[in-house]
Amino acid sequence: MSLENLAQISNALEGIVERAGGSVVRVEARRRVPSSGVAWSEDVVAAANHAVEWDDEITVGLPDGETAVADVTGRDSATDLAILKLRAGRLRPAAWSDVEGTKPGALAVAVSRPGRAVRAHLGAIAVRSGEWRSPAGGRLDAYLETTIPIRWGFSGSLLVAATGDAIGVNTSGLRRGTSLAVPGATVRRVVEGLLAHGRIRRGYLGIGTYPVRFPSDLAEKTGQRSGLLVVSIAPGGPAAKAGLVFGDVLVAFDGRPVSHAGELIQALDEESVGKSATLRIVRAGELRDIAVEIGARDAA
Repeated sequence: MSLENLAQISNALEGIVERAGGSVVRVEARRRVPSSGVAWSEDVVAAANHAVEWDDEITVGLPDGETAVADVTGRDSATDLAILKLRAGRLRPAAWSDVEGTKPGALAVAVSRPGRAVRAHLGAIAVRSGEWRSPAGGRLDAYLETTIPIRWGFSGSLLVAATGDAIGVNTSGLRRGTSLAVPGATVRRVVEGLLAHGRIRRGYLGIGTYPVRFPSDLAEKTGQRSGLLVVSIAPGGPAAKAGLVFGDVLVAFDGRPVSHAGELIQALDEESVGKSATLRIVRAGELRDIAVEIGARDAA
């Protein structure tokens, strides 16, 4: 590659960072080092949930060097997104694109604002796969992992493709030690839900469970080595109405085996609310199927 081509690439990257930086802000929450945020609209910022608290009065460092006060108006720990609303000030929203054509190896830039100036880190898409569930049950439209190092101000920063389009909000809060980005489609869905309700509704059964291993005869009968022992039932909750009792062992949710709490949490997503599901349980050594209508819980 010639020096002229390198200079062209360098100039293109400079332009991408300069444009993207106009939509990236600094987020200063009490008791925490600054993180970053992305302008969603003229007065709304999408930020990393783990970097803010409900009672925080947030100071937002704007691209022009001024500051503004913002309030936390919604948050969702399962996707590690929160929204902040500025009391005054005008922002330039990021230009979003989807990640359908994004492939491993494609160049990407993380644009953050941990101080007054923007910080840029060049990297590549390491993994881009289909829909992914976070450990807390949040549904991400795509799993987007990058090679970009996690540095001061990384969470809440903007992931920008080589085309200059915003494709995600970076976070270190969904998988320890991993540079992930919440894709734009997920950001839109979650932000719109938070603006409307302040929280994201997810499925609710009203039970507490504890994983247990089966003896050999039950393992053979159920086709799995373990299940979830029901140790508490919320009065009047969906499980109580369906007839679950203490000591039942849950082994499947709508035909999907469940052997630890994470699998059940992932099954109880936003789309499950209000729907009917079949719970397969072990009661007194026998398999039974119980129909239940999924309730809703507000996830913070």
